[in-house]
Amino acid sequence: MSNNFFALIARMKYIERWALMRNTSKENIAEHSFFVSLLAHALACIKRDVFGEECSPDKAASLALLHDASEILTGDMPTPIKYYNPEIRRIYGEIEKTANERLINALPDTLAPAYREMLNVPEEYVPIIKAADKLSALIKCIEEKNSGNAEFARAEESTLASLKAMNLKEADYFIEHFIPAFRLTLDELGE
Repeated sequence: MSNNFFALIARMKYIERWALMRNTSKENIAEHSFFVSLLAHALACIKRDVFGEECSPDKAASLALLHDASEILTGDMPTPIKYYNPEIRRIYGEIEKTANERLINALPDTLAPAYREMLNVPEEYVPIIKAADKLSALIKCIEEKNSGNAEFARAEESTLASLKAMNLKEADYFIEHFIPAFRLTLDELGE
C-alpha cells in the first residue's frame, strides 16, 4: 500500500489521445474524462427525466471521471488496434484490470473500496459510460472536421454507427437533440 493514487491520477493530463490521427487540437485523457463525465451525467438525466427510468446522474458522472484511468499506466491504445480482434480486446481488458488494481493498491485500505467501484464500473452503468465515451469521440470528430481536418471524416461515420448500434435510447436522444449544435459556429450558437 502507498499513497500515490492521486499523484498518479494527476498524470492523466500527460496521456494524449488520438495518437494515430493528425489533430488540429490535442486532447489528453484528463480533458476527455471531464467531458465524458459531463456527458454521462447528461445521459443519466435523460434516462431518468425523459424516459422515467431509475438512474443516478451523480453516480454516472463520478464513475466516468476515472473510466480511462488505467491509461496512466498503459497509455492510450488506439481504437483500431484495441478492437482489431476479440483476442486482442480480451488481452487488453486483462491489462486494463491489472492497471486498475495497481491504481487501487496506491490507496490506503480505508479508501480503496470507494475507488474500486469507480475503476470497475458496475454493470448497470456500463452502457451509459460507453455511450458517453463514444459521444465524446463523435464530438471530437465533428470539431476536427469543423476545423478543416478531413482526417476525422471516417472516424465520425464509424463512431456514429457504433453509437447507433448500441440501441441506447438516451444516446439516441442526445444525438438527435444536442449533436447538431456542435456543427454550428460560435455566432450561430449565440443566435
